[in-house]
Amino acid sequence: MSKNKENDTSTKTVRLKGKVFSGSGEGAYFTMLPWVRQQIKEKLGFAPYPGTLNVRLVGEYVGVRKLLENAKAIEISPEHGYCSGKCFKARVGGQNLACAVVLPCVENYPMDILEIIAPSNLREKLGLRDGDEVEVRITLE
Repeated sequence: MSKNKENDTSTKTVRLKGKVFSGSGEGAYFTMLPWVRQQIKEKLGFAPYPGTLNVRLVGEYVGVRKLLENAKAIEISPEHGYCSGKCFKARVGGQNLACAVVLPCVENYPMDILEIIAPSNLREKLGLRDGDEVEVRITLE
C-alpha cells in the first residue's frame, strides 16, 4: 500500500457533505481566464475543466466549512479588477477523484457553498444531478 498525503501525519482531512446544485455559470467564466488557468496548473497541477461543481453544504457541515477561512490555503492571486481565491486540494465522490475546493474572497460569499474545480467535468464523471448528495474530503497541511 502506497503512502499518500491523506495518510501523512502532517496533514488533516476535513470531510464535508452537501447537495449538488446548478450555479449561475460564473465558475465557467473564471476557470477560462488565462491567468486563472495558469495559476491553477502551476499551483494545483492540473488545467481546470471550464466550470465548477457547486455544492450546498447541509447541516453541521456549514460550521465545519468556517474552519477553512483561517486554514493555510493555496492562493490564486488576481489580476486588477478581480477577487483572489483560496484553494484546497480535495477528493470528491466514491471514485476518490482529485480536485480542489475554491473559496472566492468576496465579501458576503455564502458560507454554505463550495465550488469545486477539477481537470474534468465532475458532474458527468460522477453521474451527478441537482439534489444529489456528495462528500468532499479536503486536505489541510
